Amino acid sequence: MLRSNIIGGAGNIISTESTSLKDDLYLAVNGHWLRKAVIPKDYPRVGTFPNLFFNVEKSLRSDLNGFLSGTERIQDKVILQAVKLYEMALELKKSNVIKNDLEKINNMNDLNDLSSELNFFIENDFILPLIIEVHENMKDNSQKSFYAAGAKLILPDKTYYDAGNSIGKRLLDLYSQAAKDLLIKLGYDDTFVSQTVEKALKFDRRLLPMVKNPEEWADYPNIYNPVSFIDFGKKSNYIDLQAIIKNLIGDEPKQIIIGEPRYFNHFNELVNDDTFDEVKAWMLVSFLMKNADLIDEPSRQIISQYKSALMGVNGVEKREKYACRLTTSLFSEPIGIFYGKKHFGKGAKKDVLSMVAKIIDTYKKRLAQNEWLSEATKRNAILKLDKMIVKIGYPEKLDSLYNKFIIDTGKSLYENVRHLRILEIQNMFEQYYKPFDRAKWNMSGYEVNASYNPSANDITFPAAILQRPFYNLKQTVSQNYGGIGSVIAHEISHAFDNNGAKFDELGNMKNWWTSRDYENFQSLTQKMIDQFDGISYMGKKVNGALVVSENIADVGGLACALEVAKAQPNFNCKVFFVNWALNWRIKSTKQVNEMLLSVDVHSPAPLRCNIIAQDMDDLYKAFDIKKTDGMWLDKTQRLNIW
Repeated sequence: MLRSNIIGGAGNIISTESTSLKDDLYLAVNGHWLRKAVIPKDYPRVGTFPNLFFNVEKSLRSDLNGFLSGTERIQDKVILQAVKLYEMALELKKSNVIKNDLEKINNMNDLNDLSSELNFFIENDFILPLIIEVHENMKDNSQKSFYAAGAKLILPDKTYYDAGNSIGKRLLDLYSQAAKDLLIKLGYDDTFVSQTVEKALKFDRRLLPMVKNPEEWADYPNIYNPVSFIDFGKKSNYIDLQAIIKNLIGDEPKQIIIGEPRYFNHFNELVNDDTFDEVKAWMLVSFLMKNADLIDEPSRQIISQYKSALMGVNGVEKREKYACRLTTSLFSEPIGIFYGKKHFGKGAKKDVLSMVAKIIDTYKKRLAQNEWLSEATKRNAILKLDKMIVKIGYPEKLDSLYNKFIIDTGKSLYENVRHLRILEIQNMFEQYYKPFDRAKWNMSGYEVNASYNPSANDITFPAAILQRPFYNLKQTVSQNYGGIGSVIAHEISHAFDNNGAKFDELGNMKNWWTSRDYENFQSLTQKMIDQFDGISYMGKKVNGALVVSENIADVGGLACALEVAKAQPNFNCKVFFVNWALNWRIKSTKQVNEMLLSVDVHSPAPLRCNIIAQDMDDLYKAFDIKKTDGMWLDKTQRLNIW
């Protein structure tokens, strides 16, 4: 396949200030910054998205500290509880209550004990060799279903375990040492500690051939593998899987949806009498590592050493940042509403809604003019746009769950956090008998992010992302459409990527295509895979199949945002593409880059910026790009599915 110079070299982000826009859009816009940018000691990335995140977090820390000092008045009862938790996390007084929970695991003698305690473990947020959750049924979201998945590996991806992978070996060594240090600190003897950690790692290795890899998980519709309730029970000869479900809801569901069929087809090999001691050790170590930062400051330091190595970070996160992130993660919706009300104006919301309306209208026109879709498929695609729900800023109504979030100042941070997590799990299972609420947000107002949910057919743009350089009322339309406009159109395009294309206007997995149209779509999808597959980046290769859904959304989104922007007064194409390049400004540690190449469904930022821009004909006109320039891509190689 023909590739331009820049596609082959975009992974080299060693830059100079003299880089030409004609040769490398990403480096021309971001090169000078990349050369001087310094990655923080306690965070693995710096750039447009991380910097906005830092600013939002700084603002939230200031608010929480203001509430603590009394300079700001707390007017919301839920925020009051969040402030109590924040103060508790700042102090992080020592508590060994975790040992009581560890002993609940350690006191099991055999699989009968595990089977009889499984419901307790599930309801109380313990880590198990299977995951049971309740979500909307993917084929009929008016109904809820049980979903079953397998255990998670210790390391981020299977490739870390490959022979000769020195990074993976070092990380496992660090993980083992951290687990041993924590267990010894809690009073366990040396023999127990060494044997327990060894058995835990042995079970982790057993999981390796059974769990899905990131590419398999990226194929979202393939999560849907329903089996009858009776057949689900047959997946284990040692554990009563049916009893678990019945005890959770007091009823027998007709089916269970298995997200990882391979895992459950081999479940008897993983969990049996011979492996029980390994399973128990793995549960104990995994639970400890998940909750170690809640015990006391020395324990937080121990676990942070492993986490820092995983992310390539040199320093341990400061206590105030840790306290803020823990608090916002647990009180995400109320803090998001607080942030949105304080920082996001009605004028901005009205303007962004107007942008969304223009982009959706343009998307409809593009679909209507599409040359490879039949009229029947076009109508169904446009119907998806008509029924799409738009969420901007923050939710108007707080989930009633948070009214139960009461912090007991007489108890430890560990006990309070565990209580909140248990309430979340209880709430999830209670949803089984409740109708699907399409108004429910899946993001918080303080998140610097955006999303499309195929099961709800909705797009979400939290308040925190609606600021420079993505968006500002004082920016030009060219800047705003190159920034948040491309993000909005990207999320809309997810409705028609290789995953979203399998869901209808109500968010149900349903075929709305003619067979010929879908074959054409699959052919175009393969071309999108091929355009990125195998490109060298940071000494690794891009997996085109892993990143295809995001690339489809990128190329469709940028094309649509560009068309809308061109229709606005005083449009400047160069400014549009420069702001597009600013979106993807990023500098990361080597460890994070390598991890993301293995697990992230998004392409590396420099490739995402340049290759998607190369697919736009307007780029060549704006910067007078010729065949001899680095940004040139032959017209026959340019892709645009939507």
